[in-house]
Order: sequence, then structure tokens, then C-alpha cells
Amino acid sequence: MIPNRAAFALTAAFVVAGAALPARAQTLQEALSYAYSNNPTLLTARAQLRATDENVPQALAGWRPTVTSSTSTGYVDQHTRALSVSAIRTGPEAGRQFFTQGDGLTSHTHQDRATLSATVTATQPIYRGGRTVASIRRAENQVFGQRARLMATEQQVFGDTVNAYVNVVQNQELLRLNINNEQVLTEQLRATNERFRVGEITRTDVAQAEARLAGAKASRQQAEGNLSTARATFMRLVGVAAQRLTAPQPLRQAVRSAEEAGQLAATNNPNVVAALFDESAARDNIDIQVSALLPQLSAQAQGFRTDNASSNHTRITGGQATLNLSVPIYQGGAEYAAVRQARQQAQQARGVVDDQRRQVMQQAASAWSTLASARAQVESTRVQIRANEVALDGVQREAIVGSRTTLEVLNAEQELLNSRTSLVQALSNVVSASYSVAAAVGRLNAIDLALPVQLYDARAYYAAVRDRWFGMGDYAQTAGR
Repeated sequence: MIPNRAAFALTAAFVVAGAALPARAQTLQEALSYAYSNNPTLLTARAQLRATDENVPQALAGWRPTVTSSTSTGYVDQHTRALSVSAIRTGPEAGRQFFTQGDGLTSHTHQDRATLSATVTATQPIYRGGRTVASIRRAENQVFGQRARLMATEQQVFGDTVNAYVNVVQNQELLRLNINNEQVLTEQLRATNERFRVGEITRTDVAQAEARLAGAKASRQQAEGNLSTARATFMRLVGVAAQRLTAPQPLRQAVRSAEEAGQLAATNNPNVVAALFDESAARDNIDIQVSALLPQLSAQAQGFRTDNASSNHTRITGGQATLNLSVPIYQGGAEYAAVRQARQQAQQARGVVDDQRRQVMQQAASAWSTLASARAQVESTRVQIRANEVALDGVQREAIVGSRTTLEVLNAEQELLNSRTSLVQALSNVVSASYSVAAAVGRLNAIDLALPVQLYDARAYYAAVRDRWFGMGDYAQTAGR
């Protein structure tokens, strides 16, 4: 429904709607930079990584001594009574004495005193059956796995941001096409009414033009709604409103074929990397459970002080050092079940690795095929647009001399609009698919995209807390949050 004089020159990039707006244009790189710094999902994943980092100092605590202090104080009110004794004789058995009770009390003492007891105990683990070593290995693998999951979250956020950006651009262009189509059909209806008044065409032609204009208004209203939805999604992901967006270009690929993309995805995709570290952590958990069946050796030193334990004005002080060995013999069988369970969990983790590899290889192949298909569709649609432009021009000329009807003109205009709409959608698919390929092979991140942002240091918080013995402060600022 768009005549040649109002045709849009759609090329390899989108024509951005709202070009007359005074606001500075936003680029896709700027949108990704905003998302990198402000997206709540990404910020949450970073906090989760920092929480996982704390597993390492918790595991290292198995090497360190524990020191405890216990103190008790109280009050004693003591009464002592003794009965009178009239005779004492020695029985036939050696050491045995017989007492004859007298008539009354011979003594009664009353004593009250404050008691105090204090103990300090230091325990140094020496051997815990290998639990500490295995726990440290598992904690390290958990950290590496969580770093990979953080990268996967970053890729997911970037992928969603790219799609949101492209959808806004696409819907802006589709809205402009529909607005222009409505304007053209309005003019078409006016001209049709003029020709009807002079008797050149029938009332049927006018009704056809009116129906087509009503349909164009409905399409324009739907396009406005789609654009509002796309802008809201952009705002949720990026954190700033979409204003005048510049045309995004497809991402240059690091691979040259679907096979190469699949191979790279199988080793570099962060979901696969995370699964590999999860498997290693699961194997370490087997050693942790086995340690419950092995001897435990520790050294203990203790100092104590007791005041007024038996009478006033007395104090007992002392200390002791012991070497303690504990050898489990049988503990009910739960420990054996835990070992068997850990082995099955390790097999489960191995299966997850294989599944993740297959998934990402399929994703890489699918994204590559979508990209190739979208590129081919762009070329075909351009050819279609050129042919429809020629056809529309011919139909319009023939309608002037009466050899074509109004409906044929309207249909030719609709064919041209449809092909231009298809081109906008195909160009959107090219851009989105190019970033999907990068995500599948693990290259959709701030470093590979060279974003102008302060990079989040995933190792800074880990380094700040790994060997820390004390402190409850928040060291998140060291990583840049």
C-alpha cells in the first residue's frame, strides 16, 4: 500500500523511527554497558558468587585451632552437722570400726562462699581423615563453578538485552511503516471518492478503499502497542528508557561453520564449564564422607582456675596438654550410606556434564542455522521488494488508463508493505542470531564485546577473604560489586 514516491530505502541496517527526536541516540553497546552495571539479575549473580567464595575460608578453618573459654560463678550456702559418738571399737575385720550413737549433736558448722571456675581450652586438629583437604578442594571447585555460572548469567542478560534492543528498533520501524501506510491509504480513499463523484469508478471501489484504510488503522494501533511492550522490556533489562536507538549491526563471528561453533561451545560455553567444576566438587565430596570412617588426631591444651571450690580462701590452678586419637569402629552405618550416596551424586554430576555439552552443541548449531537462514531471507526479500516496487508502479499507471481496478492497486500496495515488513523482521533475526551464536560459544561477555565499563573482578573478593582469620566486614567493594 506504499507507492514509489513514499518508498523507504531499507538496506542492511534498520531505519530508526523517531529520527526527529532531539535526544542523543543510544547504541547497542551503551545498552549492554548499562545492563552490565545495573541489571538486577547480574548483580544478584555476583552476590551469589561472593557468598560461594566464603566456602573456601570455611574449609581452611579445618587447619586452624579453636580456642574456647568457659566461666562459671555461683554462691554456696553449706551446713555441716555431726552426731555425738560414745564409743569406738575395732571389729574382727581389719580396718572396720563400729560406732555407738550418742544422745545429741556435738558440732554444727555453717559456711557460705562465692565460687568461681574458669577454663581456657585450645584444640589443634592434626589429622581429620582427609576431610580438611577434600573440603578445600571442593570449596575451590564450587568457586570456579560459580564463576562460570556468573558468566552464563552475564551472557543471558546480554542476550536478553540484545533482543530487547532489536525488538524496540524493529517495532519502531514497523510502526513507521504502518503510519506511512495509513497516510497513503487515506490519500488513496480521498482520490477514490473524487473519481467516484465524477463517475469513473463504482461504489464498490470506494468500499474497498475504506475497508483497507480501516485495516491499516488497526495494524497501526497494534504496532503502537507492540512498541510500548518492547520499550517496557528494554527498561526492565537495561534500567534506562529506550529513546532514539541507532541501527544495530550483526556481530562478527569467531567461528566460520556450524561444526566449528559446536566444537567451541562444547569446551568454552560457561554452562559446560560450570558442570565440569560441579562434577569435580562432587568427587571431592566422596573423600569428605570417607573421612568419617578414618581416625581423627588432635592436640589439646587447657588451663584452668577454681576459687573456693571446697572452702573459703582456696584457689586451684593448673593446666594440661593432651594428644587425642579417636578411631571409629562402628557408628551405625550412616557414614557408609553417605559414601555410597556421594558416589551416586558424582555419577549424576557426570551425566549433567554430558547433557550440557549436547545442549550447547545443539544451541550452537541452531543459532548458526538461524543466522544463515536470516541472511538468505534478507537477500531474497530485497529482491522481492524491488519486484513489488516495479509491479506497483505498473499497476498504478495501468489503473489511470482504466485497465486495472482499485482493488488491484490496493493489493499491489499491500504486497509491497508485506515485503518491507519481512525485510525488517529478517534484519532483526540476523542481528539477534549473530549474538546467539556468540552466546553459544561462550563469547557474549563484556570482555569479548569490548564494552567501555569497569569490569567486575570475580577474583577480588575471593582474594580478600580467603586467608582471613577474623572480621565480619563487607569486602564486596574490592570486586566493584
